[in-house]
Amino acid sequence: MLIEEGRLKAAFDSGVFVLKLCGDVRLTLCATLDTQAQRLAETPGLQAVMIDLREATNVDSTALGFLAKVAMAVKGRLEQPPTIIVDNQDVRQMLDVMGFARFFTLMEAPLKGSVGLSRALEELPEEPADEEGLRERILEAHRILMHMNEHNREQFQPLVEMLESQETTHH
Repeated sequence: MLIEEGRLKAAFDSGVFVLKLCGDVRLTLCATLDTQAQRLAETPGLQAVMIDLREATNVDSTALGFLAKVAMAVKGRLEQPPTIIVDNQDVRQMLDVMGFARFFTLMEAPLKGSVGLSRALEELPEEPADEEGLRERILEAHRILMHMNEHNREQFQPLVEMLESQETTHH
């Protein structure tokens, strides 16, 4: 089976921000995801955030950490939590296990009326990250996931401790 490389697309229209993840979304896209989370936190007129995972075949834990960061970035600014649309059962199960339902509205049905916005989606260029920047982002993503629930804390504690110990040897 051919694995489609991950891509990110985004659109902002009438107060609605749509972030679409396609293919196999991995840590190589975390710099781009991080930038989007930071932009969202400062976007004037933001009313809703929709994350479309219908074309995502896999989302690794680092990318999930930055999706969680998106939720944190807009927390308290929106009437409703960000919405994630997902129909891949493996991806959905991962979101459930990670506790995403506490921070997002998870939906499986396609949204009606989102066709126009889907056409407005533009591919986001992948932002380069050096090894040090990548390690810092991986660490940040997993710290965010650990704060979401006890299961994640137990799951990612060893990785975070390893990355933190690498951080001290590099500085």
